[in-house]
Amino acid sequence: MIFGIQNTTLAVVAALTGVALVALALIVAGLISPRSFNPQKGEAYECGIPTRGESMAQFKVGYYLYAILFLMFDVETVFLYPWAVNMRTLGTDGLLCIAVFFGILVLGLVYAWRKGALEWK
Repeated sequence: MIFGIQNTTLAVVAALTGVALVALALIVAGLISPRSFNPQKGEAYECGIPTRGESMAQFKVGYYLYAILFLMFDVETVFLYPWAVNMRTLGTDGLLCIAVFFGILVLGLVYAWRKGALEWK
């Protein structure tokens, strides 16, 4: 209980406040945003040169998977820095936690490798 209010009531109030703020932001953005009904507005922009033919280009999904894997392992390395700084104060518990963390990373890498996501074709 915080200030005599139950936690479930606080959660409901927080959720309703979040929904109300998002709705208010969308309404205000819709009211004050400029509008243009010019047909050129919907065309693809490439240095002012009109497009010829189909302007949509398809990319292989391998590029996307490779980028996501890179970001995933890159972000995971950021989590290693605080552990490395506080390694002496964390002791055995910290070592065990980072071993589990590395184990999950290795499992993810093995999974991606077996799925062929790391092969550049």
